[in-house]
Amino acid sequence: MADEQSNILYTIGHSNHKIEDFVGLLKRHGVNCIVDVRSTPYSHYNSQFNRELLASELRNANIEYIYIGDQLGARPDDTHCYNGNCVNFEHLAKTEQFHAGLDRLADISSKYRVALMCAEKDPIECHRFILVCRNLKNLGLDIKHILSDGSIEDNRDTELRLVKILNIEPTLFEPTKTQAELIDQAYGQQANNISYDYSVDEKVPHATIH
Repeated sequence: MADEQSNILYTIGHSNHKIEDFVGLLKRHGVNCIVDVRSTPYSHYNSQFNRELLASELRNANIEYIYIGDQLGARPDDTHCYNGNCVNFEHLAKTEQFHAGLDRLADISSKYRVALMCAEKDPIECHRFILVCRNLKNLGLDIKHILSDGSIEDNRDTELRLVKILNIEPTLFEPTKTQAELIDQAYGQQANNISYDYSVDEKVPHATIH
């Protein structure tokens, strides 16, 4: 069950960790539930994180495994969420399915000490931060990212790191932009950078994209 720190939501990328090292990172931070937000919960290069194998390993470590990548994944079936071949995170975030996923995640977080899991090592390169965490900020959760070395980065610090990486600064035409506006701009720019491009995948949605 959740403890007095139940407002904390961790995120983690499985990257190429050995499964025992991955479990060790979770145990270090008291995580007792993984919420998998991968659209496709399988890895060709890191098969130890295939859905069934991962669930079994986590169960052996007394960690719950819950999959909601069908609701919070970055590769939706809804063709209205695409601009051409690329996913539009702004459109995706407005769908009923995505909002249902956020509600479900909030409910799970009230019962467990959760780590939101996707594949990428750095949250800045992953939709778990750029899409999901961006839309969780108003739910009162204290979001923290477990980095590959086990250290913790507060979500606010991740946002500021993203602004710095993208070299986003007020311009001569918009000199009074607030820090919040710069962060919002950074989210939008990085969403375009990491948005999944179906033109490199044979599994292109068959319906017409509007």
